[in-house]
Amino acid sequence: MRFGTAEVLRDIDRANGWLLSVDGVAQSYLDLDDPTHLEFDYVRRIADVVDCLGRAGAALAAVHVGGGACTLARYIAATRPGARQVVVDADAALVALVRAQFGLDVPGVDVRVGDGRAEVAAMPDASVDLVVLDAFERGLLAGGLVTIEATRDMSRVLRADGVYLVNLSDGPGLPFARRVVATLCAVFGEVLLIAEPGVLRGRRFGNIVLAAAAADLPVAAVAARAAAAAFPSRCLTSPELRARFGPARPLTDAEAVAAPLPPKDPFARPEDPTGEPD
Repeated sequence: MRFGTAEVLRDIDRANGWLLSVDGVAQSYLDLDDPTHLEFDYVRRIADVVDCLGRAGAALAAVHVGGGACTLARYIAATRPGARQVVVDADAALVALVRAQFGLDVPGVDVRVGDGRAEVAAMPDASVDLVVLDAFERGLLAGGLVTIEATRDMSRVLRADGVYLVNLSDGPGLPFARRVVATLCAVFGEVLLIAEPGVLRGRRFGNIVLAAAAADLPVAAVAARAAAAAFPSRCLTSPELRARFGPARPLTDAEAVAAPLPPKDPFARPEDPTGEPD
């Protein structure tokens, strides 16, 4: 594989459940019998936002930058019949593996091998309802995809009521997330952060989902779903993010900023930098 060694493991608890890892980092989980089953909490939080957009079950147009096993694209195809989706992944060998192992003949889904940023740049203005960025290389989010220049292009292809979703990971102090939030706030009118409390307080390294839109986001509906989850998450709105994070500089193409490396021990508990109780 371009970005490491891939491994496919069968889930002993689900008849047709599969875990795809690259260099030991879990990348995708899918149940071929039930594409609406989402094993990873962060994917469920992304799907919560998607579920709350527009009319329930209505078809939408989406582009996914980063594909993996196409878990979210399969979910959208199942829950929103007639959806038109483009999935772009930079790793041709990984796409070939997923096609051979799981199949990629998903209704309305066009899987392409290529550079995600270049593919988005070639798309027409206001042509999609949803852009999802979930592109990791060797456990790291591809930093060049979250600069303000790249973000403006993601915004350009969205329709007026479209939504941009980003999955990233960060640790104590959330230094990388702060910069990405500042970048999104510089381009979009509304930004929503969704994460588990332990991640927000710096108690552990973990995933953070960001939703951004020019128009209002379905904050109340998403927050209710996140709070009722098996592992509850918190939602922070734009005013709360400004109050919590303070000023931060947007990321730019001219500045080389690397996403943080996951810790060797993901269960290690660092000192709480906020001093907040659990």
